[in-house]
Amino acid sequence: MYAQLRETASELAGVLWREHTVYRERGGGVVIRGEHVRRWISLAPTGGRDRALMRAGRLLDGGTTAPARTEVVVDLTAPVSELATVCRRMLAEVAAAAEPAGPSRAGRPGKAPKAPKASKVRKRTPRAPRAGSRHTGAGSWVVLVLVGTAVAAWAYTVFGGAGS
Repeated sequence: MYAQLRETASELAGVLWREHTVYRERGGGVVIRGEHVRRWISLAPTGGRDRALMRAGRLLDGGTTAPARTEVVVDLTAPVSELATVCRRMLAEVAAAAEPAGPSRAGRPGKAPKAPKASKVRKRTPRAPRAGSRHTGAGSWVVLVLVGTAVAAWAYTVFGGAGS
C-alpha cells in the first residue's frame, strides 16, 4: 500500500506544485509539502483496498504543520487529474479558513461550498471546553469515604477496639 501511496503522491505533487517535498509519515502515510504555498496534503491508508484518507492543512511558522482542516476518502484508482481537483478544493477550503472572516470576503453569506462528488468530507470542528469544573466530583467523594471506612475498619480489627 505504501508504494501505491508514494507513487500517487509523487504524481499528484507534480501536478499541483513545482516546488514540493514528498516524505513518509510515521503512521505509514505520505505527506506532500508545498513550502512556497505554506500548505500540506497527506495520503494515509484507510484499511480499504485502493482507498486513502486525504487530508489538507497549513504550514505554520518554523515549518511545523497545523492540524488538518479537511479530510476526504479518495479512490486511488481514479485519474491523477481528478485527485488534483479534489486537492485543489481542499486547499481552497484551507485557505478560506486561514483568512479572517470579514465583510470583504467574496461569496454569498450563509452559503457553504459544495463538497466534492463521490467523496465524504469531514471537517474538524474545535472542541468545546468541558462543562464540569476541576473540583472533585460526587462520585470521587463516595469512593474516598468508602476507602476511609475500609481503612478504619481494618485498623480497628488489627489494633483492637475499645476494651482490649
